[in-house]
This record gives sequence, C-alpha cells and structure tokens, in this order.
Amino acid sequence: MQREDFYGIMKVMAGKEVTIRLLDSPLHEFMPHNSDELTNYINHVAKVKGTKPSKADITARIDALHEFNPMLGHRGCRIAVSFPEIYAMQVKAIFEASYKLRSERIDARPEIMVPIVMNAAELKLIAYGKKIEGSSYSGIVDIEEALRRDLKAREVEYKIGTMIELPAAALSAGEIAKYGRFFSFGTNDLTQTTLGISRDDFTTFMPDYTLFDLINGNPFSTLDNRVKELIAIATDRGRLTRPDLVCGLCGEHGANPENVRFCMDAGLNYVSCSPYSVPIALLAVAQAEIAKDEAK
Repeated sequence: MQREDFYGIMKVMAGKEVTIRLLDSPLHEFMPHNSDELTNYINHVAKVKGTKPSKADITARIDALHEFNPMLGHRGCRIAVSFPEIYAMQVKAIFEASYKLRSERIDARPEIMVPIVMNAAELKLIAYGKKIEGSSYSGIVDIEEALRRDLKAREVEYKIGTMIELPAAALSAGEIAKYGRFFSFGTNDLTQTTLGISRDDFTTFMPDYTLFDLINGNPFSTLDNRVKELIAIATDRGRLTRPDLVCGLCGEHGANPENVRFCMDAGLNYVSCSPYSVPIALLAVAQAEIAKDEAK
C-alpha cells in the first residue's frame, strides 16, 4: 500500500521534490478501536499465519501500547528506535517506488523527513544506522544501498532531513544539521512544547487568559515571539554547520501574513500550508516583497 502511494505521488510530481514525513502518530492509533475491528484483525492474522491469536493477548497488547499523552510520548522517531521494522518498511517502500519510476524514465526526487527528533544522535541513528556488540540498526542509507544492490540500479537522488518540533532540537540545530540536509519547522508542536499549551486548550481556558490580557491572540495562528526566536536560532546554527541547509515552516502558521513576513526575514526558504491557504500565503509574500522594494 505504501509503495503504491509513493509511486503515485512521485509520478505526479515528476522532476520536483516530494517531502515524505515518516510515521509520526503513536502506535495505538493504528490498533483496532472497537470489537468489530478487533475481530477482523484476528481473522486476518489467522488467515495469514494459519493460527488464531488470543483475543485477550491482543487486547492486552493494545492496552500496553496506549499513550496517555501522545504529544510527548512514544511517537515519531522514538517508535522507530523501539520498532525499527516500521520505518524500514516505509523507507523500503519509498525507494522501491523511486526505482520503479526510474526504470520508467520518470524523475523521482524523494526527501525523507524524520519527525520529533530531540538530538543529533537520534537523527544519525535513523539516517545512518549503528552497529554495537551483539546488535545492529539499519538506517535509511543502509536500506537504500541494499535495495540498490539487489536491483542493480543506478542511485536515485534523495535527501534526508528532519522536523524541528522541540526546543531541544532548535537549540542543538548545529549538531543536527550534520546529519540532515533540510529542516522543516513543525510550528504546531513547537508552539505546544515551548508554551506547554495544546491546541485544544485554546478553546477551553485560553479565553480566560485573553480576558485578562495574559496572552496576545492565538499562538496557534500567530507565532509566539519565543517560538520565532527558536526558529531564528535553529536556522542560524544549522547554516553555520551546513550553509546550504534548506529551511521551511510547516503547518497552518504558514498562511498567516505576519508569520510569512517573519519567515522571509529569518531566511527560511519556504512556508507550507493547506491548499486553500496557498493564495493567502502567496499574497503575503507579494506584499512583503513590495514593502521591501518601497523601503529601498
């Protein structure tokens, strides 16, 4: 399923970069959520493996994987450290699709983005793997090289990068840039982890804060100054290590004209947003460019 998805996306985007964020959701979101789904899952396993698993065992496993605070829990690259086969499956699917397109003379350019990284060691492991006594971890580079050898194919151009979603990642951007060629600032999570406020909170206790002028506006619409500072620091430190580092902003913040102007001033290469917000973002870029020319 993943291979077919990536094949279709990169075929449509032939000649252009396609950024693929590896799985980020906590594992319990992929588990059966009701009795019908659980029954279907058990029947599927029985059909594939020839033995029917215990419903009680499966239920216990689902309960064990459940996250009480998914935003800060076992998600993103942390899942890949514990369960390497998940990212290995995705990465293999990306490159199988890429080499299939190459065989059809279609220019595929995957950019693989590793989410929720908190330090350089995590990204280094996911990207390049590691061997320790009695154990080894196959990174993105290892998986691609093994597949290329099996296919006897010519190398496909690709990039490895990461999302900067945690203050720790922003402050250690100089180290992280050693192993990633691009940064995508996930400002929803960066706002949550910087301010300690979830997006859902804004509709609960945030109106009280607004009433007493304890917070200015919605930080999930207009970037908080502390979040802006982290983005600027990460961009500067990342480019001290890797001058050609590509940086962008990901999420609905990207459609806000005030945020667009900040991103341009901070030296980011792009903002991304949902399709219906693209005209707003483009207009903001044009207005900022006109204002810059008038200032000259």
